[in-house]
Amino acid sequence: MYDYDLLVVGSANADLVVGVERRPGAGETVLGGDLAVHPGGKGANQAVAAARLGARTALLARVGDDGHGRLLLDSLRSAGVDTSAVLTGGAPTGVALITVDPSGDNSIVVSPGANARLTEDDVRAEVLGAARVVSAQLEIPPATVAAVVRALPEGTRFVLNPSPPRPLPAEVLAACDPLVVNEHEARVLLGDSETGGTGDDPAGWARRLLALGPRSVVVTLGAKGALVCDASGVRAVPSVAVDAVDTTGAGDAFTAALAWRLGAGEELPVAAAYAARVGAAAVTRRGAQESYPTAAEVAALDA
Repeated sequence: MYDYDLLVVGSANADLVVGVERRPGAGETVLGGDLAVHPGGKGANQAVAAARLGARTALLARVGDDGHGRLLLDSLRSAGVDTSAVLTGGAPTGVALITVDPSGDNSIVVSPGANARLTEDDVRAEVLGAARVVSAQLEIPPATVAAVVRALPEGTRFVLNPSPPRPLPAEVLAACDPLVVNEHEARVLLGDSETGGTGDDPAGWARRLLALGPRSVVVTLGAKGALVCDASGVRAVPSVAVDAVDTTGAGDAFTAALAWRLGAGEELPVAAAYAARVGAAAVTRRGAQESYPTAAEVAALDA
């Protein structure tokens, strides 16, 4: 019997968000709206998103002993996330600087802060063993992600969103079930020579990514839904049409929902279809964690 449906190992940031009419070019200054401070970070986002949906969720992360850290802990706990594995101190809480344009598209710069101090020594086997599924991202040190993979108990499923994208060691790729990437992340992981062979063909990217060693691959396509790929082939997963307000954190909501539903025993295409609806619901509200839907709100999209 598992204590958690999902353990997220990853980052926790304070999101500093400014709305802009357009994003600045190199050397350019633009005026924006009022600054808003939200709890964020890909790890904390995934944990909150899963808990809002009803998953028993825990987070292994590190925050600073500061106001931003307290903001994050309050948000996590209010969503129902178990924070007993969240460590405090070592550096200031991580910060993400986010600009959002009128279409809802965003650009993000992350200062990792305490996230960079989440080390291999912080990966505890007893915490990993308490979860049916473990999800990670790359806003923490790659060595820590590799330590998670090496410490995974037999039968525990590992889901990875390689964001920000960087080369992955073979042992990490081999554990991914699935590897979850957006179009940008797919291009970076494959490299120019690989994407040159597939053009703008996400199905081709999915097949080439699968050939790198993961057990399965999901390529998210925003409003177009997603593609799932495993040994049985590539399948398209539709989304639902919504009016996007802010895409910040939508990918984290998708990954969290996907990981939870896979842990509940759903097949990859079914879990990805549900995750696409969760991501669609998230973009209809501003912010990251504040935008995440409940299971009832996701169900209402299909009504």
